[in-house]
Amino acid sequence: MSKAVLVLEDGRVFTGTPFGAIGQTLGEAVFSTGMSGYQETLTDPSYHRQIVVATAPQIGNTGWNDEDSESRGEQIWVAGYAVRDPSPRASNWRATRTLDEELVRQGIVGIAGIDTRALVRHLRNFGSMKAGIFSGDALAPVDELLDRVRNQPPMLGANLADEVSTDAAYVVEPVGPHRFTVAAIDLGIKTNTPRNFAARGIRTHVLPSTVTFDEITDLKPHGVFLSNGPGDPAAVTHVVEVTRAVLDAGIPLFGICFGNQILGRALGRKTYKMVFGHRGINVPVIDHATGRVAITAQNHGFALEGEAGERFDTPFGPAEVSHTCANDGVVEGIRLLNGRAFSVQYHPEAAAGPHDANDLFDKFVDLMAGEHD
Repeated sequence: MSKAVLVLEDGRVFTGTPFGAIGQTLGEAVFSTGMSGYQETLTDPSYHRQIVVATAPQIGNTGWNDEDSESRGEQIWVAGYAVRDPSPRASNWRATRTLDEELVRQGIVGIAGIDTRALVRHLRNFGSMKAGIFSGDALAPVDELLDRVRNQPPMLGANLADEVSTDAAYVVEPVGPHRFTVAAIDLGIKTNTPRNFAARGIRTHVLPSTVTFDEITDLKPHGVFLSNGPGDPAAVTHVVEVTRAVLDAGIPLFGICFGNQILGRALGRKTYKMVFGHRGINVPVIDHATGRVAITAQNHGFALEGEAGERFDTPFGPAEVSHTCANDGVVEGIRLLNGRAFSVQYHPEAAAGPHDANDLFDKFVDLMAGEHD
């Protein structure tokens, strides 16, 4: 049987069998606790340059279909995939091929048959770290593989949003009558977000991360949206400056995930790299205005500094930390007290994941309606 190895930058090695394409891949090793939704996870641009370890023991039993991908063109964005027990067959009426076939088709190098419990425990104890998966001709003595792993660029300071953003603007039309127009800055947007806007009568102009404020205002949008995305928010200075211009103009603004960090930095807050991040579809978040807890889908390795209920001054008026994680107190949302801008760290579009936070899209619609009554 052919061999594959996963090598961590601290020298830990896991030996298994190839899964997907044969060869070499490098990235940051992270784990996702989702029990389902692997297709949405693999195609989420926020996972760009990351090797994802699945905590669910069996992966691939529902195969791969042509409907559930969260990136345009069904592109898989993860750098690699590590699983315990890949299903030998796809058993779902929507499946058009197996997961393994799709990984091979897109050249995604993976590994199977390793003790993912031990690997996840290691990452949980020591944090996300540089890693590599090697098979076939890419195999070499461990010392050489370890050098390859350690010499790759770090995630800290990486501007990856520009790498996953659309090259050209495109429009997603509303379903039914047109109510509002939103300019969405694509930092790694998932396809279910414009669908949620469309269902609410919103025409969405999805714009490259390099968009200027003048190009946004030329569209005369009723609101601006900052999407999810990968990398270090401190490296995306251009989008932070554009966000400040949007806030200064008083245009309603809504951000999720990476967009939450961008809004925070525009308001003067700092960001930091988390030890192992939040990745899964079962993360509890407290809304401090209501005390309500939502179970949320998340995927982030950076976060905003702050504490529950903290209020702070900004050039655009007072703001507050509106949401925090019930598990560890990490900031999960901020808002301007005048109501014109708000953001959350989690994924209300629920792809994959729970629908507890889907009403945030309605909140954005209400904000735009209030501004344009």
